Amino acid sequence: MKKTKEWFVDWFDSEYYHILYKDRDYNEAQNFMKNLVSFLKLKENSYILDLACGKGRHAVFLNKIGFQVKGVDLSKNSIQFAKNFEKDGLSFSEHDMRNPFSEKFDAIFNLFTSFGYFNDDETNIKVLQNIKNGLKPNGIAVIDFMNVIAVKKQLVAKETVVKNDIPFAITRHIENNKIIKNIRFKIGVDSFHFTEKVQCLTLETIKEYILAANLKLKHTFGDYQLQPFNKETSKRLILVLEK
Repeated sequence: MKKTKEWFVDWFDSEYYHILYKDRDYNEAQNFMKNLVSFLKLKENSYILDLACGKGRHAVFLNKIGFQVKGVDLSKNSIQFAKNFEKDGLSFSEHDMRNPFSEKFDAIFNLFTSFGYFNDDETNIKVLQNIKNGLKPNGIAVIDFMNVIAVKKQLVAKETVVKNDIPFAITRHIENNKIIKNIRFKIGVDSFHFTEKVQCLTLETIKEYILAANLKLKHTFGDYQLQPFNKETSKRLILVLEK
């Protein structure tokens, strides 16, 4: 039997993924990184892994403000693009977070809801174990996830988003404890359909994963300004972990 490709393999490597999300807020991302490294008190030239780095927006900025950075991502096309920014102290390579890392880092950042793509608890725990094993002694890991309770309350079932003159018809629903987003559009006579699936992981569930991976949860925040986490209202669930 032929194995079905996981949804993120094709979608994250598609040019249309980057068109749909092209208007991400770079200022917000940079301010988040400033707030985070200031709170963590990371020393200059600390070695940071940007895990699931996409085209490298966080990695490039972290390097610009004085850190050694490696960005890794499953998407070949994203890494090819990010490699245009490589220089001393900044590198990019393809890597699946389900596989161990060959280096040790002072900090590992997993940002912009790049966790919870998989189908079972064991794989999520394995990713956290890989993160733990990739940290130097006293290393820090940060997972930037959505606050699923707030997301469920505000879920937009149907909308059309136009980018580059392409109308993306988007529907969202919850099924098997996953938020499922269907994205449909046409280019000329060709029709396209992509799907995003992210597990509805609450703080309580992620705490169970953290315990199973033998990590320690040190702090939780609810937004990119590092305000306290409120499970009913916070936009994000940002976790700071230690070995």
